[in-house]
Amino acid sequence: MTVAVALASRAPSEEGRRLHVIQGRFVIADEPDVVLTTILGSCVSACLLDPEAGVGGMNHFLLPGGEGGDGLRYGVNAMELLINALLRRGARRERLEAKLFGGARLFDGLTDVGEQNAAFAKSFLADEGIRHVGGSLGGVHARRIQFWPVGGRARQIQLADATVSVLSAERARAPAPERPADGVELF
Repeated sequence: MTVAVALASRAPSEEGRRLHVIQGRFVIADEPDVVLTTILGSCVSACLLDPEAGVGGMNHFLLPGGEGGDGLRYGVNAMELLINALLRRGARRERLEAKLFGGARLFDGLTDVGEQNAAFAKSFLADEGIRHVGGSLGGVHARRIQFWPVGGRARQIQLADATVSVLSAERARAPAPERPADGVELF
């Protein structure tokens, strides 16, 4: 198995070895007992798989990206890094299949970042010629995602109280954010 980025947790489960993918990270695996999990609100996760090579992975990005979008929290970089890691493990671009999850609108009256993330992810796949074979984008509820990267099976569980569940779960798993020198904290 290859873990492309340091993981927040490794916990055995009744369904296999569970690896949690936190915001701004990605993981690839080629072992059939591995289950990749994440919790999404407005963020998006792309679950990519090459069924012939038996390798897949998941990312979790916060913003679509664009000019100045560096780091894994931006979709453009998160997608490229996940794809490149899969290609290094024997996947072929023309065989990749994608399932997209997330992109919820959790707060009324604010910019719909979830819709922007979902639109970016679908456009990126189309531009790269990667087949979008399933998933669940949009809506108003947070979701917990489980993805078996070797077989391509995915499961989504909607979370009842989106705001509390997503924020508390992500804060518990994510490293403390760096505070800029000017005292402004972006979230």
